[in-house]
Amino acid sequence: MLRTVRFGTFFRGGARPTFGARSVTKRFASTGVKELTVRDALNGAMEEEMKRDEKVFLLGEEVAQYNGAYKVSRGLLDKFGPKRVIDSPITEMGFAGLCTGAAFAGLRPICEFMTFNFSMQAIDHIINSAARTLYMSGGIQNCPIVFRGPNGPAAAVAAQHSHHFGPWYGSVPGLKVLSPYSAEDARGMIKAAVRDPNPVVILENEILYGQTFPVSEEAQSEDFVIPFGVAKIERPGKDITLVGESISVGTSLQAADILKSKYGVEAEVINLRSIRPLDIDTIAASVKKTNRLVTVDQAYSSFGIGSEICAQIVESSAFDYLDAPVERVTMADVPMPYNQSLENMSLPNADVVVAAAKKALYIN
Repeated sequence: MLRTVRFGTFFRGGARPTFGARSVTKRFASTGVKELTVRDALNGAMEEEMKRDEKVFLLGEEVAQYNGAYKVSRGLLDKFGPKRVIDSPITEMGFAGLCTGAAFAGLRPICEFMTFNFSMQAIDHIINSAARTLYMSGGIQNCPIVFRGPNGPAAAVAAQHSHHFGPWYGSVPGLKVLSPYSAEDARGMIKAAVRDPNPVVILENEILYGQTFPVSEEAQSEDFVIPFGVAKIERPGKDITLVGESISVGTSLQAADILKSKYGVEAEVINLRSIRPLDIDTIAASVKKTNRLVTVDQAYSSFGIGSEICAQIVESSAFDYLDAPVERVTMADVPMPYNQSLENMSLPNADVVVAAAKKALYIN
């Protein structure tokens, strides 16, 4: 008999998770593991791809002489010169269109938005030109372009600079949409995106830029790529599945620590990595094992990433394995406040995820 699945409460509130960001790079000689910030992982990967293929270039506001608004492009102008690392005027519609046209002509542009909030100025080029032209041309004209930059809520940037574009661009056929969490994610995904013959959107996170992660020896290879549509199990577990993307993976891992220490609950944490295509098979396999699901992201609850995961799980073979309603943890369904206390109350944190997990586990 099929169980009835209802959507969980849209939790919100509490303080934002903090991460002990370090910019120091360490090498562990015994294992070959290297620690990198997300910023340095992106920078190194772009440098390697620009060396590998002279058709690759970077264009955006302040990417050259200023080394990038968040220093992601630090040093690239000195290494490749002003013909391949190009400062643009403040016109997203203009430089996104220029990059799209260059991709149609056979080049491989990396188009950086200082923040994806400003990509709304360029959304016609991203969707109607880059994403649609392969279909409209009957498969003749591809568009090898990468649109990348910080996405989602940051700190004290208020309502007009806090949009999460995962649901926006994830709904568009013709786009691949990636959302890296760790330095290894960032490195492997941008390499895969640059090499892809069609448009890819990479939604980075400003707060994660300075966070340090271990990068395996394998991932340090110049040919290391992460396939699209493949999620990663960051922490195995048997009692409940937590699915996060980008910075919400860190929130989910913090919640898993609390669930283990306080309640003896073994939570499985999945790093989504790719929003489109969505790796529903990995999520479904986990749900069949744990029988409970909590989705965690910083998009809105309405028509969001968690909504899509929930819908696909309900439609999949995992539906009959659910022993509790699916819970969605999201940003509050309001414009982002500027006030810090209200901002903290609008964003999910580990305690909010724990509350959702307890609800799914029927723990009082």
